[in-house]
Amino acid sequence: MQGSNSGDANVPSLEGAIRNPNNPNHLMVIRRVRRTVSVHVGDTLIAQTQDALRVLEMGKSLYDPAIYIPASDIIASLEPVDKSTHCPLKGDASYVSFNGNEIAWTYDRPLEGSRQLAGHFAFWPDKVRITEGD
Repeated sequence: MQGSNSGDANVPSLEGAIRNPNNPNHLMVIRRVRRTVSVHVGDTLIAQTQDALRVLEMGKSLYDPAIYIPASDIIASLEPVDKSTHCPLKGDASYVSFNGNEIAWTYDRPLEGSRQLAGHFAFWPDKVRITEGD
């Protein structure tokens, strides 16, 4: 559901915001990253893209931005982890590991408003190094 101001003075109005239909204060904005994004584990380059998405999300608080990389730009072999979670805004996520360490997730079963994230992986920033360059 694309967001617009609902008329409630307590609900922030953000152009293009995607809102949780059951909680209008839980929202996200998806923006294209206009720079090359690289993801490393240690010295190993595991992903590089010019088509990353940045997700800015607000729920109980303002969450750290997440960078989503298209699966086609993942260089390393990622292994599925037997774990899934549900987000009422984005959908159902599956998790992956690299060299036995869980490092990323993907919304492989996204909700309608979050379909833009399908086929993308987001990485835990404390487990990888994400850089943006020209």
